[in-house]
Amino acid sequence: MREMEHVKKNPDAKLIRLGVGDTTQPIPHTTTSVMSQYAQALATIEGYSGYGAEQGNKWWCMACGGWCSGGVWRGVVGAVVVYWCVVAGAVVELRKAIAKTIYKDRGITSDEIFISDGAQCDISRLQAYVDSSVIIGQASKFQEQTGKYNNIVYMSSGPENNFFPDLSNTPRTDIIFFCSPNNPTGYAASRRELEQLVEFAKINGSIIIFDSVYATYISDDSPRSIFEIPGAKEVAIEVSSFSKLAGFTGVRLGWTVVPKDLCYSSGFPVINDYDRIACTCFSGASNLAQAGGLACLSPQGYKALQSTIDYYMKNAEMLADTFKSFGLKVYGGQNVPYLWVHFPGSKSWDIFNQILEKTHILTVPGRGFGNKGEEFIRVSAFAPRDSIYEASMRLTNYFSETTPKKLLMKLP
Repeated sequence: MREMEHVKKNPDAKLIRLGVGDTTQPIPHTTTSVMSQYAQALATIEGYSGYGAEQGNKWWCMACGGWCSGGVWRGVVGAVVVYWCVVAGAVVELRKAIAKTIYKDRGITSDEIFISDGAQCDISRLQAYVDSSVIIGQASKFQEQTGKYNNIVYMSSGPENNFFPDLSNTPRTDIIFFCSPNNPTGYAASRRELEQLVEFAKINGSIIIFDSVYATYISDDSPRSIFEIPGAKEVAIEVSSFSKLAGFTGVRLGWTVVPKDLCYSSGFPVINDYDRIACTCFSGASNLAQAGGLACLSPQGYKALQSTIDYYMKNAEMLADTFKSFGLKVYGGQNVPYLWVHFPGSKSWDIFNQILEKTHILTVPGRGFGNKGEEFIRVSAFAPRDSIYEASMRLTNYFSETTPKKLLMKLP
């Protein structure tokens, strides 16, 4: 609403959107060429495919004469199936490719991976996200004074505790929702911190829903998966996505890992319930999207993705340097392309409005992420490079002669 009002009020202004974390760079040709060939093959008898398995497709290859294992070349039946044989080799099922490329030696098998139409949908199916819990009535009453729901425990995290909650003061819950690298703070939990989280879940009989959507942006030795932690397979489900990994925000493709070792207190495997949910509430991810996802995880495709990731992280570095030059404290920007910028003593909506009105730059007020975000704004680096340059110039021009103290005084 604020954006639309601003555009209406300033029709000639060029708005730079550093708010919503939507990718802007093209999907690499190594991926789109495969998707294009797959789409063309759908117009043929040999290449057409309908419903796939709800858990994720297996790829039938006429060239190999069966469920393709990257075997022997037997002639041209359709360009797309020949392409899969030649390029994909032994890795022809997306679940197997994820297990091999993303989870490597972490003991995750392909039948523990469920392909989906995006992480957001999977989180909602798990009923662990705040909004879906509210919708189905699990969150109980809303407290107007605190802005919290009675049945949701809010694990406070901020600069004072290195953005990792104090588990010693956290009560037991059935579900623990945890995102690392974190949106909006940009903080990636350390191995020691995740070990504490896994131990906490074991002691309390809780299930961790671990959101690792930004894992491929990690540049230090922080764990990229909860399953790097010993014992995590007994207490955790991991949700991830191709949206930020491959620029699939409009294609829609993700996955969820539900280990066979994760059981209820009765000993019943959680994976059985999740499989039932997937088969009841879902008809399988797009065949075309899965073909693209498989191409992303080929050696050539994965290399191309890293180039785009580096591009966004360079954007984040440039923006961070800009805000730091004003004497502001900036968090994030190292393991995820988000900046969490601190304006001490100010309200986040005031900061948002000031920057929008004076520089025509759209950010996100930190208050939208909870009470601890009140003095912050989140700035996304998912933007074209020229927009990053322009945003840096506008911010510098506006704040160039303003010290942090005077800046705060200018804010309403």
